[in-house]
Amino acid sequence: MPSVLLLAALTACGQAEGATGGGPEVTELRYQGSPGAVTFPELAADLGYLGDVKLTWVGNTTSGPQDIQSAATGQTDFGGAFNGAVIKLRAVGAPIKAVIGYYGSDDKSYNGYYVRDDSPIRTAHDLIGKKIGVNTLGAHHEAVIKEYLRREGLTPGEIEQVQLVVIPPAGTEQALRQGRLDAGTLGGVLKDKALERGGLRPLFTDVQLFGPFTAGSVVLREDFIARNPTTTRVFVEAYAKAIHWTQTRPREEVVDRFRQIIARRGRSEDSTAVAYWKSSGVTGTGGVIAGKEFQTWIDWLGREGEIEPGDVKLADLYTNVFNPYAKGNAS
Repeated sequence: MPSVLLLAALTACGQAEGATGGGPEVTELRYQGSPGAVTFPELAADLGYLGDVKLTWVGNTTSGPQDIQSAATGQTDFGGAFNGAVIKLRAVGAPIKAVIGYYGSDDKSYNGYYVRDDSPIRTAHDLIGKKIGVNTLGAHHEAVIKEYLRREGLTPGEIEQVQLVVIPPAGTEQALRQGRLDAGTLGGVLKDKALERGGLRPLFTDVQLFGPFTAGSVVLREDFIARNPTTTRVFVEAYAKAIHWTQTRPREEVVDRFRQIIARRGRSEDSTAVAYWKSSGVTGTGGVIAGKEFQTWIDWLGREGEIEPGDVKLADLYTNVFNPYAKGNAS
């Protein structure tokens, strides 16, 4: 959405002033979910951390960029995406602020970039002129792939010859095995199931490139934060405690809780995928955001020419002020 239209939508969709007082200013938060999965706010609600604040599910998101766009334009109250996508949306004038990290990569949960066992592709240079499947453009996977190619010595002209093909994640494995893709992005349960079937090998992984890192953040509109500081604090604290719960509980307990939540919410979903859950992937305790988690992508977007120097300031992108783990005072 062009920045002028985006800002107009933000003005039109701004929320009314909340009531003053000790309790939450607003007690209903609209959000998008993910089929067959449990988000941290849904877990927080189930654990009782949200108190009087209720969640209203308005549907499922199609991608991180779409999710934060919906939050920025007032269709939902919060959304999450890859930090690079947050930076780009902020750069075009969207008054959003990241308040907590919510997904990432570690040695248990990561994204891999796979080829068939019999593929001649062995190096980054072998990808020139080839097709790589990704779930969406302008987000996590595009950034990781291009950073891999750059680190391996490809010139900007050579990188442009590597074709990124948007394909639903559920279709990536089949397209790869049928030869419609030369390489494909796989993560989570889709990666684990594909590797169980054999015949694929990793070319590289995001955690190999960057080490363990939190990759995405949840954003709120700045006007929402200003008008609803108590609701914001309740929401972020509950979110942080839900992340910390998964970081400190046995995997089996987390998976069992996820299954119960999916069964109770009655959306006619398949809960098979949660059995493959291994970790949150979030590096910071309770989702505390580190500046480098944004600075890495500010630098990358600048090198790519997608933002100009001064388009965004690190201090404007995120805050940890509502996160109880930022000062170690969570109870």
